[in-house]
Amino acid sequence: MNIGLGNQRRTILLIDADPHARAALRLALEEAGFAVGEAATDRDGERTALRIKPDAILAELISDGADGSLSIAERLHAAASMIPCYIVSNAGDALMGSIGLHEIGISGVFLKPVDAAIVIQTLKTRLGTGPRPARHA
Repeated sequence: MNIGLGNQRRTILLIDADPHARAALRLALEEAGFAVGEAATDRDGERTALRIKPDAILAELISDGADGSLSIAERLHAAASMIPCYIVSNAGDALMGSIGLHEIGISGVFLKPVDAAIVIQTLKTRLGTGPRPARHA
């Protein structure tokens, strides 16, 4: 439990059908000072995002029977357009160049197996929670 972080503590929503992948990333994020919500499906992810109002979303490409593989990203972007949404997937090659990810609100792609340190640094930089540079007088 992180106490005393006040407004600096950020909430991340993980959406991934693989409980082991979620657990590994959740532990790393919590150790870095983030609060973490989890969902195993697109639909649960949408409901959880609306309930916890995360500062960022990390979502595996899951379809839940929807038409397109990026439908979760599109729906989350429509529901919470200001929340950075990152794809966490092993389908990186299929994503690159096939579609304008920024057009549907995707902030970036992390390829599995993810390097938790890179994810954490990216989130801290994007959300403004990293160490502040020293100010010179």
